[in-house]
Amino acid sequence: MKAVIMAGGFAKRMWPLTTGRPKPLLMISGKPIVEHIVENLEGVRSIDKIYITTNKKFEEHFTNWIKTTKLDGKLKLIIEPTTKEEEKKGSVGALDYLINTEKIDDDIIVIAGDNLFDFRLKDFVDYYREKKGVVIAFYDIGDLIAAQRFGVGELDGDGKLVDFLEKPEKPKSTFVSTGCYIFPKDVLKMISEYLHDKNNADAPGYFISWLYKKLVVYGFKFKGKWYDVGSFEAYLEAEKEYKKRNRL
Repeated sequence: MKAVIMAGGFAKRMWPLTTGRPKPLLMISGKPIVEHIVENLEGVRSIDKIYITTNKKFEEHFTNWIKTTKLDGKLKLIIEPTTKEEEKKGSVGALDYLINTEKIDDDIIVIAGDNLFDFRLKDFVDYYREKKGVVIAFYDIGDLIAAQRFGVGELDGDGKLVDFLEKPEKPKSTFVSTGCYIFPKDVLKMISEYLHDKNNADAPGYFISWLYKKLVVYGFKFKGKWYDVGSFEAYLEAEKEYKKRNRL
């Protein structure tokens, strides 16, 4: 299995904090967000390579960070040839670029680089092994208004996705996609198919909306804390929570 951390955004909503630094390298309780993710990935023994996909503007930032880790040989940086928002490929486009550039023929776990969550990725992968299909991590955000900002799904009793919309005006549930996905290797070619049909290359939720109508997709529900660090408020809340944990 390969892991992919998506870190290609320019995080304009968080300027000036992210003007000269990528959002996944913002510090939470003394370490970058991406390092929290990588440490969680280390618990999955079947992962033999961790890719981090970013843009040309932030290449040096990630290169310098990787040198400080103990996983230099396991981490690989993939650089999109973009330096500004208007040029970026979008998350789905960047994932397709990585798969084709690296000629990946393996199952992949994909994680948004601004994601902080409590669940063990080992449990997520175990659930995937049990279901033997595409899996998305879902969190009950508990508020229909808040759910409008995310991809929203409905699951049946077996955990199968029966409905999914990206940023719906009227959400049918409060279960939101958290930017964690597992795709079997035989599904990877469908990403290129999706993009070839001129579908939205940006948010992965649009790809999921397209995909679940073609094959079975499962939802992995988790509890605890989850932070989508896409605003100053979320960043400060996550920093407060993680600092509190470290004091315990």
